[in-house]
Amino acid sequence: MLTEVVLPGQVGPEGLQLRTRPLPEPGQGQALVAVEASGVSFAEQQMRRGKYYDQPPFPFVPGYDLVGRVVSTGPGVDPALRGRRFAALTKIGGWTSHALVDAGDLVEVPEGVGAEEAETVVVNGITAWQMLHRVAKVRPGATVLVHGANGGVGSTLVQLARHAGVEVIGTASPRHHDAVRALGATPLDYRDPELPGRVRALAPGGVDAVFDHVGGEGIVDSFRLLARGGTLVSYGTAATRDIPGSSRAPVLKLLVRLVLWHWLPNGRRAHFFNLWAGRRRRAAFQARIRADLGQVLALLARGEFTAQVAARIPLSDVAEAMRLAESGTVTGKVVLVADEGARRGGEEGAR
Repeated sequence: MLTEVVLPGQVGPEGLQLRTRPLPEPGQGQALVAVEASGVSFAEQQMRRGKYYDQPPFPFVPGYDLVGRVVSTGPGVDPALRGRRFAALTKIGGWTSHALVDAGDLVEVPEGVGAEEAETVVVNGITAWQMLHRVAKVRPGATVLVHGANGGVGSTLVQLARHAGVEVIGTASPRHHDAVRALGATPLDYRDPELPGRVRALAPGGVDAVFDHVGGEGIVDSFRLLARGGTLVSYGTAATRDIPGSSRAPVLKLLVRLVLWHWLPNGRRAHFFNLWAGRRRRAAFQARIRADLGQVLALLARGEFTAQVAARIPLSDVAEAMRLAESGTVTGKVVLVADEGARRGGEEGAR
């Protein structure tokens, strides 16, 4: 049997449900993975409010990514995968003890990297790496502004930018400033009404890139803080998470702004980052994910990157995990880990 978390509708954390059902058999091109760790991302926080842009109809199993060991393989999949640890980007379905995953979506986790540490850099690492290197294309010596520098994506962005020789200004609440500073960024209070001026004091000519997950009206300041030739990378609408109404309207409004700004003749660029862009060309998409996540996992394995695990909470305590992730009191990512019985079962099945 497997255990999974079901999101039945727009509910509070306590409304998440646990369900058991028989283990499925992997089909053509699939592997069955005993999940060791899955993350609580901002996407799930939006989904439980019905605010994620293209979430499926309720009920469904959330879980944007996972890390675990292959316990069985279907036709067309190398049986040598069995027993090895892999990461996978799933979008939904990761909050479970066992998951069916397309073998092409599996990215091997290097030896010596634990499941929980690897989990923190699946969706966060791919997102940060692609925004930094594929979209903004920031070079050594540049200065960037990272909003929410204490969060899962933000703390990953800070570390990857510093590793690339980039100076980082990071916004966060004052309680997180020491943690942001320890990552290598200069912290500023995101609620400070003088924030634009404080950024200008640190980067008089403007910053070379801004990474903004907040959206809302604050996106205007993010664009204005760019130096000529700079890039605004928007990747969320956190400002509207708790505002009732359409999940699509805030995104569409943001997209219109970004398109207009991108084409202004002022030497600045504006993009909305969509992790799933290009997925229709499946083989190329999977290859890009493997390459980018592979880079981040290699840094983690070499000790050049520190996993920011905010908390490890059993899958059966998912309500507590969701509340903690939404509290704004942690640095890094809240990780759901396998309950003891499921963990032992996964180890035995992988033998």
